[in-house]
Amino acid sequence: MTDTQDTPDSAADASADAGTDAGTTKRPGIWNLALPSILGNLSFTLVGLVQTRVVGELGTEALAAVGAGQRIFFLMQAVMMAVSIGTTALVARAWGANDRDEAGRVTTASLVLACGVALPITFVGFVFAGPLAAAFGLENEAWQLAEDNIRWMSIFNFALAVTAIISAAMRAAGDAWTPLWVSGGINIINIPLLYALTFGWWGLPALGVIGVAVASGLSFCIGGAFLCWLWLAGRIELPAIREGAFSRPRMRRLLDIGYPAGVEQFVIQAGFIGFLVIIGHFYGTAAFAAYNVGVNVLLIAITIGLGFSIASSTLVGQHLGAGDPDGASRAGWRCTAYAVLAMVGIGALSMAQAEPLVLIFVDEPETVELAVSFVYVLGAMMPFMAVDWALGGGLRGAGDTRFPLLATIVGLIVVRLGLAAIATALGLPVVWVYAALMGDYITKASMLGWRFYRGRWKRAIPA
Repeated sequence: MTDTQDTPDSAADASADAGTDAGTTKRPGIWNLALPSILGNLSFTLVGLVQTRVVGELGTEALAAVGAGQRIFFLMQAVMMAVSIGTTALVARAWGANDRDEAGRVTTASLVLACGVALPITFVGFVFAGPLAAAFGLENEAWQLAEDNIRWMSIFNFALAVTAIISAAMRAAGDAWTPLWVSGGINIINIPLLYALTFGWWGLPALGVIGVAVASGLSFCIGGAFLCWLWLAGRIELPAIREGAFSRPRMRRLLDIGYPAGVEQFVIQAGFIGFLVIIGHFYGTAAFAAYNVGVNVLLIAITIGLGFSIASSTLVGQHLGAGDPDGASRAGWRCTAYAVLAMVGIGALSMAQAEPLVLIFVDEPETVELAVSFVYVLGAMMPFMAVDWALGGGLRGAGDTRFPLLATIVGLIVVRLGLAAIATALGLPVVWVYAALMGDYITKASMLGWRFYRGRWKRAIPA
């Protein structure tokens, strides 16, 4: 299958799904959406790996601090992620129905809404950075570094909101390549700034973990401004339309889809933080840092899953907008198959080379041993994570955001945190706490697979 082919298996189905009547929008193939999304996220992953390596040179305390800061930052981004998911569902639906003006209005409404919620989020992160960092139970030096990192990362919420919303709208309209080029530019700017502001190159101050946050934030400011220019200047197919963008029915649909997704993102980040709080409080900084190193080792596999999640969301939404629910179902299952194959392959390679990969980031013996164990645990979950990403993305693209929220509550909060609490209460080694995530991903994959198979998501958004 080439990058320009439609998602069905046969040529006849492809022709029918793409539409041959005048005025019908040609839908992109899975790889035309997944590949640039994967490459874009891989580029961010590589920057994350470089960032981890740079912070690792500052010591385990700095590594734990940045990991804690990232978790708080992701938690604060949950509301904006909700708007982004609503944007994807409604823009894809409008684009599939060949209503480009509606896609433009949804983008405008989403952008204003996301920027509106960025203000209180920024305030909370900046003012309450200390108490937020204290939640992880880190030792004093690591806690102070985490506080600095959280405060400075909060300043750049607006730039991230603009970048996330416009990129999501463009992908939902079938253009995943332009966000790729912009993300590449962001990363090209980020890496030299990362070194310069962390270690004090080129006459700049050596800011340590603060420099990590500032480098990332400044690069997103530049990328977000460029995306705005492309959109407002009409350099992309997605139109910038203000008139009628804030109608009550449109805003209601955006919020109806978005708020369960926002709650889900909040639950995800809160659950991850709770998981890390257990590790940090009961097992120490080395176990905490090992978790973050292990995640970074497997980020490539996870990033591939995210790419297929984006493809699934877009194609399911576009097929439904075109009145083709069967094509939407085929697209979702096919994205899932590709995600499983790719993530299992990369995960197996990462497990086979776990120790050398961990040693890239950290060389303290205790942290290395724990990180290798975590890589084995998380790597074994790749097929279930693939189902979670791809089918969860398909459901969200259809506007069915409530069931993924339910699956997350059951899998992450009830199963993972419950098993982690039991392991801690029994005094088991931290590897048993790491292993609690196995129950989480198996539960979510089972629930999402059942939901997608049943097909009720095809009627999540009224025509």
